[in-house]
Amino acid sequence: MRRPSPLPPPPASEQPSRRRVDEPVSAPPTRHPDPADETAPVVPLVRPSVSDANGSEPTGSASFAATPDAEGASLRDVWRASRARRRALSAEVRRFTVRQRRRRRVWIGVAAAFLVMVLGTAGAAYSPLFAVERIEVVGASQLDVAAVTDALDGQVGTPLALVDDSAVKAALVRFPLVESYTLEARPPHDLVVRVVERTPIGVLQSTAGFTVVDAAGVALSTTPDAPAGQPLLEIAGDTDSDAFRAAGRVMRALPDAVRAQVTGVSASTPDDVTLTLGATGSRVAWGSSDRSAEKAVVLDRLMAKSPPDRTKEYDVTSPEAGVVR
Repeated sequence: MRRPSPLPPPPASEQPSRRRVDEPVSAPPTRHPDPADETAPVVPLVRPSVSDANGSEPTGSASFAATPDAEGASLRDVWRASRARRRALSAEVRRFTVRQRRRRRVWIGVAAAFLVMVLGTAGAAYSPLFAVERIEVVGASQLDVAAVTDALDGQVGTPLALVDDSAVKAALVRFPLVESYTLEARPPHDLVVRVVERTPIGVLQSTAGFTVVDAAGVALSTTPDAPAGQPLLEIAGDTDSDAFRAAGRVMRALPDAVRAQVTGVSASTPDDVTLTLGATGSRVAWGSSDRSAEKAVVLDRLMAKSPPDRTKEYDVTSPEAGVVR
């Protein structure tokens, strides 16, 4: 085995300079410390003081941790910082949602007030505080008001909101003169019944007597003698015929002043309705029921110029040219 050759000597530039013993040593230049060169303090690490049951430290890999004082201070700071952050977030949330929470409170208050009002109104309306104590019948001229009131007496004591419309209808259907009706509640205790009476157009003579009928053919009353103020109807067919319906429309179109003078109505077809006026027996050739409103105006003017006692016949079959004979 060969021995290694010795290393060559270092160059002269790298050889350490030799100084004489009596040569004075110069002091090194003064250097000011640079803050950037400073290092952070080193926290000493110690092995956890954990002993086994015999009081000796356990063997194995060594683990190091901060001192107890440093660990407690660090956890406390983290907990305080976390709590401060949560408080800040809560304050920001409350600040940005204050308008929404105020609006929600307003809506909740309005809804609660409305609910209380509805419940209070419903409770009062369906309570005996608003029970019917008086029934008033309005619009009756031919009806017996006392009889109608007695027929509706079963509604007295019933809360206004619980008045039975079917029971009212059953009570009023016994009165043929009632064409229609409406109910009106007047708190706290009044029930108003507004009736529309049927308008009689004349009487039909039969073996049973004289029956007063309206334009729809509804029998209103029957008497053995002809009632005063009602014209006698001489119409071909029964009350369901076209001639009867035409006569009914004509009578309903007449002004009250003219209608009071009519003592007879005849019609064999819907196009030849004829009226008889008063004691003079003057005739009115009416024709069909078409344009009855215009014919009624023309007849009223003709009768004003030529009264029935000086006229035998008025012809208004053509309302553009009324004729007096």
